[in-house]
Amino acid sequence: MAVPKKKTSKSKRDKRRATWRHKAVVEAQKALSLGKSILTGRSTFVYPTAEEEEAES
Repeated sequence: MAVPKKKTSKSKRDKRRATWRHKAVVEAQKALSLGKSILTGRSTFVYPTAEEEEAES
């Protein structure tokens, strides 16, 4: 079974985790912003409504 030759430093580990967490925070902010813009009606995002989906069927 393959094993790493040297122990990864805590700073490298923390840097990777910080990057991963930051990506999650950015995506959460985008989702929240999109949701707010849809609720206020100022959205340029096009999303299907229930009536449109029924009309297409």
